[in-house]
Amino acid sequence: MWMALTIALALLWVVSLIIPVLGPMLFNLMSPVLFGGLMIGCRALENGEPLNVTHLLAGFKQQAAPLVTVGGVYLVGTVIVVGIVMVIAGGSMPPSVLPKPGTDIETLRAAARSMALAFAVGAAVYLPLLMLIWFAPLLVVFNGLAPVAAMKLSFAACVRNMLPFVVYGAAIVLLWLVLSLPAVLGAIGGVLVVALLVASIPVLICSIYTSYKDIFAARSSISQNI
Repeated sequence: MWMALTIALALLWVVSLIIPVLGPMLFNLMSPVLFGGLMIGCRALENGEPLNVTHLLAGFKQQAAPLVTVGGVYLVGTVIVVGIVMVIAGGSMPPSVLPKPGTDIETLRAAARSMALAFAVGAAVYLPLLMLIWFAPLLVVFNGLAPVAAMKLSFAACVRNMLPFVVYGAAIVLLWLVLSLPAVLGAIGGVLVVALLVASIPVLICSIYTSYKDIFAARSSISQNI
């Protein structure tokens, strides 16, 4: 059933890409609602209840408005991060450099340096946003926190557990890099990579729920006044 949920989520993402600009923005806006539904599915499994595809939309039945508010913050933050990357990169983006005839190696090197700087700055700005959002949907759904309080507590939890957070992130990146290795085999390898990446998503989802339990389960009551 996890595979069915993952494929359904991937299909929603693909459909969002069909609508230029507005589609991806709408998907980002609704992503905490969908994620909240997946977390409700994790809680159902923990309680011995069956997991089904409808759990993907369960967030629309529980705390939908606060989850959309979290999604709005994530959307605005993502737009800001993308804007910063584009401003720093400027005309060094590959579509601007590669098609130009007579582009010399030094120009390409300068463009690569600008791109590396842009993505480094973008990553540095995106990390705090990710920390704000990481546990927020779970705190909204399971603890009934308001969006701002949930994001503040999520950020504080990530800061207090920064080393495990960094190790966890590095492990995920390493896992996805390893799973991407079959891409060198051509078209068949590409299909295998997609299948492996899709198969890894349920592991990521369950690991987030487990980390939420480890960090917050000991706190029987969580104040709204963070």
